[in-house]
Amino acid sequence: MLPKTTKQWTLEGQSGFDSLTFNPSAPVPHLGERDVLVRFHSASLNYRDLVISKGAYPLPTIDSVVPVSDGAGTVEAIGPGVRRFKPGDRVVTLFDQGRIAGSPANKTENKSLGGTTDGALRQYGAYDEEGLVAMPETLDFQQASTLSCAAVTAWNALYGLVGNMVKAGDTVLTQGTGGVSMFALQFAKAAGARVIATTGSEWKAEVIKSLGADHVINYKAEPNWGTAAANLSPGSLGVDHVIEVGGPQSVAQSLKAIRVNGCISIIGFLGGPPTEQQPTFLECLSHKCVVRGVYVGSRMIYEDMNRAIDANAIKPVIDERVFTLEEAKEAYQYMVCQHV
Repeated sequence: MLPKTTKQWTLEGQSGFDSLTFNPSAPVPHLGERDVLVRFHSASLNYRDLVISKGAYPLPTIDSVVPVSDGAGTVEAIGPGVRRFKPGDRVVTLFDQGRIAGSPANKTENKSLGGTTDGALRQYGAYDEEGLVAMPETLDFQQASTLSCAAVTAWNALYGLVGNMVKAGDTVLTQGTGGVSMFALQFAKAAGARVIATTGSEWKAEVIKSLGADHVINYKAEPNWGTAAANLSPGSLGVDHVIEVGGPQSVAQSLKAIRVNGCISIIGFLGGPPTEQQPTFLECLSHKCVVRGVYVGSRMIYEDMNRAIDANAIKPVIDERVFTLEEAKEAYQYMVCQHV
């Protein structure tokens, strides 16, 4: 018998974590012709979830949305027209529900979970069958629940631009120990690339090394880390790929690190808002490189990535602390304190 109610969180306003509202008996969504009812076993937080709750996210959001884009669970029931899944299948959520392949159709198109479409911070959720992806066979629910945003973004950064895909022998520069950077490190090593990583913490440096990083630069001890990274590349010619998550505060150093015809993937803004000193487009020209904005990725990219995860036995790095659904506010606060 299908459940009639579900525990869930919604964002009522944008005043931070106080906007998170728990409902222990919300109605389970009605299933349409092509809808799939998912029973979530795990969900994971991203930096994006924090800034949405504070009203600082640069893309559209709606009120009373169920937050969090990343979730993994089992198919509980299906609509009469569903062909891709059956009850019992293990699935993960697709970040952008309308993006099956290629780039978004336009700049304003946005069906992102946890932003303009109800996400995964609940027991049960209904999604169009096209908005779900089969879980990697080698991962458990906790591991798989980390993939939809950070992992797909990292894969897109390394493989999403035809003619500039990462390959064996390339040098990849990652920044910090956030989800995108950690996945990019693992994906790059699986491709046979050399990885240079930055961090401001000695103990995090050990974690990065344990995942296979060839060089680690402490950006606090070496503020000119872009030049340092270039000097560590073969022939000191610069790195082939930069996974740029710091935004305006770090792009200048990324430009110092990149080689001619290399690719800087602009992904986040962890370093803070723009400043007057940030680089201009002309500096991209003078460095003769590609600078590309990456906004997660399509279902096709997701499925390609999942095959690689299974083939290479890649395991997401997960914090030892796990929270119950009812403890969502504590999980948000824990992430703010940079424990995750």
